Amino acid sequence: MVRIFTLFFLINLALLGAEVENYRWSNGETYLAFLERMKLDTKKLYYDLDKDDQKVTEAILTGVNYQLLKDRHGNLEQVLIPLNDELQIHLYKKNGSFEFENLPIIAETKREAFTLAIKHSPYLDILRETGSKKVAQIFVASFKNSLNFKTSIQKGDNLAMIYEQKYRLGQPFSMPELKAAMIEMSGKKHYIYLNDDEIYYNEKGEQVEGFLLGRPVRDARISSHFTKRRFHPILKRYRAHLGVDYAAGRGTPILAAGSGRVIFAGFNRGYGNVTKIQHENGYMTVYAHQKSFKVRKGARVKKGQVIGYVGSTGLSTGPHLHFELRKDGVPINPLRVVQVATKKLSGKDLEAFKQLKSNYDQSLHLHLANSTIIEKEREFVTLCYFNNECKDVKVSNE
Repeated sequence: MVRIFTLFFLINLALLGAEVENYRWSNGETYLAFLERMKLDTKKLYYDLDKDDQKVTEAILTGVNYQLLKDRHGNLEQVLIPLNDELQIHLYKKNGSFEFENLPIIAETKREAFTLAIKHSPYLDILRETGSKKVAQIFVASFKNSLNFKTSIQKGDNLAMIYEQKYRLGQPFSMPELKAAMIEMSGKKHYIYLNDDEIYYNEKGEQVEGFLLGRPVRDARISSHFTKRRFHPILKRYRAHLGVDYAAGRGTPILAAGSGRVIFAGFNRGYGNVTKIQHENGYMTVYAHQKSFKVRKGARVKKGQVIGYVGSTGLSTGPHLHFELRKDGVPINPLRVVQVATKKLSGKDLEAFKQLKSNYDQSLHLHLANSTIIEKEREFVTLCYFNNECKDVKVSNE
């Protein structure tokens, strides 16, 4: 907590007397190429880093907004490069040279909501209402496998949505998180809610099925969960764990979580023997630390098919499967999408869900009654400098 406060103070102190320049990470640019372009010490800031930190630099996504902080003379003082919505690379000047560290992102989370009457399609109408492709995407994706928008929606049907959006330096940052939503189809209302167990349910307390329902290792214990910000107790620094670890005996069969095509089956320094499967709609699953392979690159596999065997290859302390799920290259929590079977709440869990549902229903109905609208994301952001000169810079958060 002290370190986070120090960073907050350091950055804000720089903002008071420095120029902040916003840029987007170019397609194809590597972290090493960035250092060379900025004339920074590649040996200290890359080659001398440990393997984990070097691997972190490979996670920088094309198009991400990063910042350069310069002093009043135009000399570079700090660099902030987001890795995901929780962690960022921080390069900062200390005693005349730059240092490298991974630190939590300082972001503000806002709960937002809107309603609209459908004119064309949920996706297009939400995009026009909010100006955000991301908000439109999460709404459509959440209902995709349970409702058919193409045949059942009529012009004039209503929808409502409550979600949380993170803001970094005043701009929307990362994918929003859907909390509750309603869509009317031919006069019938359909609901979805994010429960406290981080699983989506319909109004009956039944789990809303994602596109994947398979578990990669049967009857295995989860030994490590997905997190974008984890403080390593030994290394005393932040690490992301962008998957789920399943502890299992060496040689335990690994199953494909969904049908798709094998796009990689080979050795990776950190992941060891790893298989990657490309699925529909931009999803990809990753199966790391395998003992051996059962499939080759180019093979088509079905959900539940054996693709390899649990091992401890690569950077691993014991036999387990490290399993990742990515959407358009961005890691997401597999437990939000991949479940052993469709789950239906009961007992105390159902009662707690009913209370949560009631609270969300009140909010949704209130927004519908008031026809809540949302301010579109700004196309331009104003940057001000130490000499009070300001200019508008075009930005995009998609």
